[in-house]
Amino acid sequence: ADCSKSEVWKIMILDPFTTKLLSSCCKMSDLMAEKITIVEDLFKSREPVPEMKAIYFMSPTAKCVESFIADFKTNPKYKAAYVYFTDYCPDDLFNNMKLYCSKYIRVCKEINMNFMPLEAQVFSCDNPGAFKSIYSPKSQDKQKTLEELADQLVTLCATLDEYPGVRYKKESNMENTKIFAELVDKKLARHYELDDSGTKKGKTQAQLLILERGFDPVSPLLHELTYQAMAYDLIDIQNDTYKYKSKDGLEKQAILNEDDMLWVKLRHKHIAEVSEQIPKMVKEISASKKQPDEKITIRNLAQMMKKMPSIRKQLTEKTAHLQLAEDCMQCFSNNVEKLCKAEQDLAVGSDVDGLKVKDPMRTLLPVLLHPYSTQDKIRAVLLYIFSLGGTTDENLSKLIQHVKIEDEREFILNWKELGVPIITPSFFSRKSSRRDRSQDETYNLSRWTPVIKDVMEDAVENKLDAKDWPHQSECPAAWNGSGAVSARQKSKTTQDERRSGSRLIIFVLGGICFSEMRSAYEVNQAVKSCEVIIGSSHILTPTSLLNDIKALSKDA
Repeated sequence: ADCSKSEVWKIMILDPFTTKLLSSCCKMSDLMAEKITIVEDLFKSREPVPEMKAIYFMSPTAKCVESFIADFKTNPKYKAAYVYFTDYCPDDLFNNMKLYCSKYIRVCKEINMNFMPLEAQVFSCDNPGAFKSIYSPKSQDKQKTLEELADQLVTLCATLDEYPGVRYKKESNMENTKIFAELVDKKLARHYELDDSGTKKGKTQAQLLILERGFDPVSPLLHELTYQAMAYDLIDIQNDTYKYKSKDGLEKQAILNEDDMLWVKLRHKHIAEVSEQIPKMVKEISASKKQPDEKITIRNLAQMMKKMPSIRKQLTEKTAHLQLAEDCMQCFSNNVEKLCKAEQDLAVGSDVDGLKVKDPMRTLLPVLLHPYSTQDKIRAVLLYIFSLGGTTDENLSKLIQHVKIEDEREFILNWKELGVPIITPSFFSRKSSRRDRSQDETYNLSRWTPVIKDVMEDAVENKLDAKDWPHQSECPAAWNGSGAVSARQKSKTTQDERRSGSRLIIFVLGGICFSEMRSAYEVNQAVKSCEVIIGSSHILTPTSLLNDIKALSKDA
């Protein structure tokens, strides 16, 4: 809007982070509509176009600012620059820009948006390296990483126009949540003091909860059977792109994001429902293409021609999902089904009939004796250890020999860096009580509920214990989501009323998994008056988490 008054076309220049950020919320056609002809990479060599204006959207880093200055210092590449930073720009960088380029800069703004909006209710700081910085015993940059994540989280609150009360999960053996909560709270206060209008913003009806990965080591390791979690666990999906061979042998790809309406509709459903629904949909579309036998008039043809591209798009989407669901089911029937039973029993602590698992080793042994992949066995061994709250040195050595990972015991031992007990003295067992969900209708192989869902429901119902969840800063007195509506009552609010409700923002240090993302949607559905948003430093799959854990003890 700042430069749309002029009718001329403009160039947009992005760094790698803002490229991802923009592509997550708009298409090239949206930019064309704003008279942007071309999008360029800040760090690549570009041809000068001295008659055009350039919009720079970049992170406020020394590297970005140097590249920007180089564009104007000796021979200006563009007629003028409109500069937008994702976050607060440090004074020294700003002064450098002023020094060398002031006569070219028409606008310079900070538009607090230093995070990735991945889905309707999920955001990420896009920093998988944060895991190592926070948890590696050899880390040199833990404080710096926490500062950066805190800055990013503040830009999320700013974008949502929320000044939330901050609470954190207190851990007996870990300090990260406390340190991080203090940082976020300080930065929020500073951000809202510097308000353009000069007025101090009061706290809003939002609550921000901070936890770290060790609070629930089980959820990211289980084989999940809901569509999205299953696909990312079992199929090699890179950058949200699923590559597959179509029936005619051609290589194809589908991007799994918010633009794919079918994906949005199906991603949280159980694979059993998905593999039933997609073939039905394909049939419906094929049927809708066949016109009833009426006279073929030019008008009918024109109608059909108009419909074709949308039908083609729908069919392409559906065939991609047909293939993806088939791939998932293939893995499921090959070996995941048997694994799931053992994993669920270990995680939940009881079997399908609700009988307590008295001897978890009997549940684990069949998995170890079966020729599953080493990775699957490691996941099962870890679930076994978590179910006991830790095991003995001797027992662990036996397990490690059995799985033949003598050289890779870090996969298991390094969990201690996350505060998860692996080797325990026998008197120490911390089992937190869970919500009773025995009445919920679930699939036998999907009985486990991520711990974070309990947390969300407790928060919305205002039941979080202040001992476990200290307030870093005061929350508004009335914070209980909805005037104390229990998550179990169906509230009758409409979509518009919900906007006026409160927000619950959850941030997990060290990554979130897909079943935790799903929980945010489920709680949102149940309690319409409260919007639940979840985010983290990055998104995890079981494989990526295990590799990160293993790498913790390696040198840089």
